[in-house]
Amino acid sequence: MLRIIIGLILVSSFHLLSAQGDDAPSTALDTIPTPDDELEINEDIIEDFISNQDEEVDFDLNDIIDVLQDYKKKPLNLNKATAEDLTQLRLLSNIQINDIIEYRKNSGDFIAVYELQSIPSFYPDIIEKIKPYITVEEGLDDYNVPLHKMFYKGTNTMYLRMDRILEEKKGYKDPDPEDDEVNAPYLGDPNKYVIRFRHQYETRLSWGFTLEKDAGEEFFSGSNKKFPFFDFATGHIFLKDYNKTIKGIALGDFAVNMGQGLIMFDGFGSGKSSFVMDIKKSGRPLRPYTSIREDFHKRGGAFNLTFGDHFEIMAFGSYRGRDANISVVDGSDEDLDILQISSLQSSGLHRTEAEIIDKNSIKHLSTGGTLKYKGDSWHIALNGLYDKLGSPLLRNYSTYNQFTFNGDQLINGSLDYSWVIQNFNFFGETAMSDNGGIATMNGLIIGLDRNVSMSVVHRHYSRNYQALFPNVFAETSAGNNETGIYLGLEIKPNKNWILSTYYDRWKHPWLRSGVDAPSKGSELFARITYKRKRKMSVYLQYRDEFKEKNAKENVTSIDYLVDTRRTLFRLHIANKISKAFELRNRAEFSFYDNGISSTKSKGVMLMQDWIYKPIGFPLSFTGRFAIFQTDDYDSRIYAYENDILYSFFIPPYYNKGTRFYINLRYKGIRNMTMELRFAQTYYANQDTFGSGNEEIDKPRRSEIKAQIKYKF
Repeated sequence: MLRIIIGLILVSSFHLLSAQGDDAPSTALDTIPTPDDELEINEDIIEDFISNQDEEVDFDLNDIIDVLQDYKKKPLNLNKATAEDLTQLRLLSNIQINDIIEYRKNSGDFIAVYELQSIPSFYPDIIEKIKPYITVEEGLDDYNVPLHKMFYKGTNTMYLRMDRILEEKKGYKDPDPEDDEVNAPYLGDPNKYVIRFRHQYETRLSWGFTLEKDAGEEFFSGSNKKFPFFDFATGHIFLKDYNKTIKGIALGDFAVNMGQGLIMFDGFGSGKSSFVMDIKKSGRPLRPYTSIREDFHKRGGAFNLTFGDHFEIMAFGSYRGRDANISVVDGSDEDLDILQISSLQSSGLHRTEAEIIDKNSIKHLSTGGTLKYKGDSWHIALNGLYDKLGSPLLRNYSTYNQFTFNGDQLINGSLDYSWVIQNFNFFGETAMSDNGGIATMNGLIIGLDRNVSMSVVHRHYSRNYQALFPNVFAETSAGNNETGIYLGLEIKPNKNWILSTYYDRWKHPWLRSGVDAPSKGSELFARITYKRKRKMSVYLQYRDEFKEKNAKENVTSIDYLVDTRRTLFRLHIANKISKAFELRNRAEFSFYDNGISSTKSKGVMLMQDWIYKPIGFPLSFTGRFAIFQTDDYDSRIYAYENDILYSFFIPPYYNKGTRFYINLRYKGIRNMTMELRFAQTYYANQDTFGSGNEEIDKPRRSEIKAQIKYKF
């Protein structure tokens, strides 16, 4: 298998080198139309986000995909688009967004999309990526469409999806009474079902619902024997840009974005990635919630209004159930027993009796809003948030978490700002919780030259700052107990070469889980990329991360810290053999030093991707074959995988084995898209796969997914 992979890499490299003999590069854009279902998702940002986490995290791309699909149906007018609108594409840097707005102010409206080539920060490949989602066509805003017409006119889309692991997991078997580690069995079947319906009138009105049942959850029985029969149900009505005053109205389930996420930011926010300039959170303050994630939404109502050219207000109210680990404490003779929460849950899984007890076990009231005053190139905003839990949250006490929020209500307030002056974009947010804790984050994005850009972020989150669901620029996700400085640099000597690098240094003034003393860390990242038109791309990437952690082999009650280091090297080659067929190859090496052992753990992963998307032919496919070997989980390697629409997977590659997948997409039936995916991971160095209820008594795990999309 290793020889096969190396052979394919050499074939791809040969085609890549032969491409050097093509005609001289041209600034003309490729005008081949993009298929309706193909979206230019920025895979690198997502992959980098996952790779930067100490633990596996779960999130979805619905907010990104929904925006791209909306703008593909009705492209964004460059002559009227705001910075928030352009940010939602997730395809442009802050410098590029500011350049568009500045060019429009100085030179007037765009005459054609190709005029973007006259902006220094735009090269043909960037314009080609965003071209399906933008336009410069003139047209008056039609504010006279009756609301009732929007509800029945427009397009309807239905998604039906099924997932299943083919091998039987331990949780679906009858418990063995002689097993010392008996786990409560799953009450449902191993199938996962998703039904999603959405009605849209242009990009202005959206209403719909999503129903989901995870593998192992009951279906039409037990805890889900009543309507809607699925374990999770979400629905929304969202009105956008109804007139010059009403920018947004949300009913049902929705998501809220505030500032730089120190209080709350429900969308996918910016962080450390190979796009070193993408450090600023932005976007519309309200959006409809269409995800199958069960913990990142509000339920109630919200509005976003503008008054004249300068004032904007957003307010919301939410009341919903939330999963939590609950306990009952005996009260006094006069009082009833007191219900308490030891932790909030976010998995959204309700497969066993214990998980079902935790489901929506408390009520959560959340209300807040934003008051913004803005000019042409700046804004300042006040944000407020009030959270009330139906029962007090009292975490199990430990030295490291003594400053973490406990109680049943929390108030947060913040001030955020952004100011663009010439080539400088200053932005930031300062927040306070009702216990006096302070968090502040301030950044600067600078266009030093048409080919050189720099970004800076300084953050200071005090150990006693408290927020229930922050989404901050930081090394950790808690939003407290961290101070750091980030420096990013991007150099584009010409349209073929890009050098991206950042250095981040931070410290944690107080203890953390698994770290029994104040600690520090740093990270260095560098990537050099070569692109040739839209035919091929090659990059070499280096990442080195240093952190202080507990010495795992120490058995004392208070551990001492050791220096750990994780280093990764990656070579990635993407070569478009033809207009329909693309090869992608990757070799990645990882090294991990736990600070104790004399030898480092190491890992390697080689992969080959095939992408076949013919124009004018109904069948397309993507596939991958990868081989990997790592000494342990610490030397794991992540890689983004193509998947069916509205689903994604970024698995960690570890142990010794192989992984492959193939996705098929068929569009030969009018208004219908059918997708099928099969994926399998095989471990050559062990007899089982997984642990606990997820354990499979075979060294492999095979997954099948099927989805039908129908538009009417």
